[in-house]
Formats: sequence, C-alpha cells, structure tokens
Amino acid sequence: MSAKLKTVTLGCKVNQYETEFIREGLSQIGYIDAQQDEAADLCIVNTCTVTNEGDSKSRKAIRQLARENPDSRIVVMGCYATRAPEEVEALPNVAEVVTDKRELPDMLGRFGVVDIPTGISGFGNRHRAYVKVQDGCLLRCSYCIIPHVRPELTSRPMQHILDEVDRLVANGYKELVITGIHIGHYGVDWNMKKPREEWVRLADLVRAIASRPGEFRIRISSIEATEVTKELIAVMAEFAEKITPHLHICLQSGSDSVLRRMRRRWSKKTFINRCNLIRHALDNPSFTTDIIVGFPGETDDEFSETLETVREIGFSKIHMFPYSARRGTPAADMDNQLPKQLKKQRGRELAEVEKELRRDYFTSLLGSELEVLVEAQKKNSPNQLVGTACRYAPIQFEGNVSLIGSLVHVIAQRVEDDRIIASLVE
Repeated sequence: MSAKLKTVTLGCKVNQYETEFIREGLSQIGYIDAQQDEAADLCIVNTCTVTNEGDSKSRKAIRQLARENPDSRIVVMGCYATRAPEEVEALPNVAEVVTDKRELPDMLGRFGVVDIPTGISGFGNRHRAYVKVQDGCLLRCSYCIIPHVRPELTSRPMQHILDEVDRLVANGYKELVITGIHIGHYGVDWNMKKPREEWVRLADLVRAIASRPGEFRIRISSIEATEVTKELIAVMAEFAEKITPHLHICLQSGSDSVLRRMRRRWSKKTFINRCNLIRHALDNPSFTTDIIVGFPGETDDEFSETLETVREIGFSKIHMFPYSARRGTPAADMDNQLPKQLKKQRGRELAEVEKELRRDYFTSLLGSELEVLVEAQKKNSPNQLVGTACRYAPIQFEGNVSLIGSLVHVIAQRVEDDRIIASLVE
C-alpha cells in the first residue's frame, strides 16, 4: 500500500509553490495524498512568520496534525521554522525542521527521491499555477522579518522556469502567476558578476515566458514600484494578449514621512508617477496594493495622506493590514505604538474608500471585452459560471460547465455585489 501524505501550507504564494514541489517529488517514491478521514504516514507543514498570528497558526496546525495522525512523522519548513527552529522541534511528532528552503532538494534526497525535480508540472485541482522565479530579499523595511528568514538572493535558471512553463501549459493550466519573495530582483544575483550588457532581468524572463507556445496568460505577482521598469512595461504592452494588464504594486503607506519610517525606497510621488507611466502604456490597467494602517507614530494627517494617495491612484483592490509589531524588526521598538482600536477604525475608513474605488474601476470596464479564466459554477446557480478577468475583476456570466478551466471572452454589462455581471462572447 502506498504511503499517505498530508500537507498544510500557511502564508504566501511562494510557500504554496514550494509545498507543491515537495508533493511532486514525494509522489515519485509512492506517496499519495491521504483523504480527510485517513491517517497520514508523513505530514509536511510549510509555515509563515510574517506576523505573530502566522507563528500561532503554524503551531496550531502542527499540534492538530499530531493529534489526528499520532503515528506520523511531521516535517516542518518555512519561515517560522527558519526563525525559531528550537520552538518547532519541541512540538509533538516533529521529526525534522528544514531551516533553509535551498535544502528542499536535499530533503527529498533523504526520503529516497533519486530524480530530484527542477520544478513542478501541476498545481493540484486549480486552474492557475504559481511559478516561483526567485527567492530572497535584499531590502530591510523596518516592519518586515522576511529578509531575516529568507536572506539569500537566488534566481532560478531561466531554462528551468521555461521548462516548467511548458509542462504546466501542456497539463492544461491557463494562467501562470510569476511569483517570488522579491521578483523585481530576478537575475540580480547573477548580474553582480557580469558586465551590464549581459544582465538578465525580470523583463527578459517575462518576454521569454510570453514567447512560449500555447494558450495561457501570465500574471505578474507582487512587485515594488521602482522595479516596474520601462523595459517591463514595454514587454507587457508588446505581449498584451498574453500578459494580464494588472499589477499588484506594494505601496504600504501614502505618506512620505511614514514611508521614511518604514525604510521604503521611494516617495509617494515616485509611486504615482510609475502608475501613470503604466496607465499611459497599457489599456485601462488594474492596480492592486498592500497598505499597512496604524504604523508606529502614524498621525491623523499621515493617514489622510494615505487616503488621498490611494484615491489618486485608483486601486481596484487593497489588501489592508493593521500594523502588527514583529519581534526582531526595528519598527517593533519604535515609540508611539498605536492602540488596536485606532488601527481598526482606520482600517474601516480605508475599506470604505477601497469599496468606492473598486466600484469606480469596475464601472470603467462596462461595455469592454474581457478575457476570463473560468474557475467554477456559482453555488446554487447551475447555469451561472464565475471566474477572474485579466484585469483581476471577479466575473459572473451564463455558460456551460464545460467552460470551467478555460479562457473565454465576455462583455462586461453591470456591476452587482462586488462583481461584474457579463455575457459570453460567442
């Protein structure tokens, strides 16, 4: 009988990719996913440490697996495992702690995997797949622990990435999301040793992926404003049929004084100018972002600046995070830590602005033809399908379930319940 495997992944897209990499490697030696009511022989937990809550959820997941699978071995990896390996080792049933993601091929080798994969060929039952292109971050934002737990900048060889893209497309994945810890630094580790004319950057990689054959589209994951270069924008414009006109650009605050305390690398003017450059080059692009509210010392005026900035840019979605002090980061030791209630209030205000901007952007799409990745049937509505548009808008339209998993074109008709109702282009 095959050995049974359970995996739990917390945190980011990169973690999800790395869990899939491990699952695919273990499948070569006979591991299969345990059903929900089956006990597993091996459990893999991929942890997160971005916030204290990430640590807590990671510990809870490990303890729950140990209770439900008392005879299993638990292998723990991820950023919490890197930051606090002794804490993790003390948890029940933990047999191994992997503190460096570069050790994943070695870990597979210890389990008996001979043919170590250079990438993945599937992403479970999803219709989009993540493609990890690099690891590590050189920045030192004052609130962020990640550069301490993923410090080494490592870019994947371009040919490994292109081979992976070909496998995923051949296996039916219609959207590939380029992801990493800091994707704008793709190639930087190599370029340090080469003359400038031989440099390889993210724009070169995106061009190479977009040039691959097959019916699929590319979405660029979270990126810093200064790394949306003129070269990258030009590639997005050149391959407009293949690369979605959507960028998730991390703002964090719209106040210059807060940005300085955060140790961010640009002013709000630089950020706005970069968004305007993109807007002029692409057809009605969608901008999404991350905002931290209640950063230490944030005044009412500074928060108002953030609201003004997000209005000026016109984000279609904002991932809002109330500031959470992370032990080991400079911001955790700053004076004037704000009370939880004030952070909640500012979060509600920002959510109201986001709701207004989101509806404005969706309204601007009405009458337009949009490419949609069809993801599911709407619950309790047999003839209604839902999916995600190229511009990162949720779409609902009438259609046959045979379309699930495919790319289709629709005409946006009206905005309803935080989604666009559309009609299929026959």
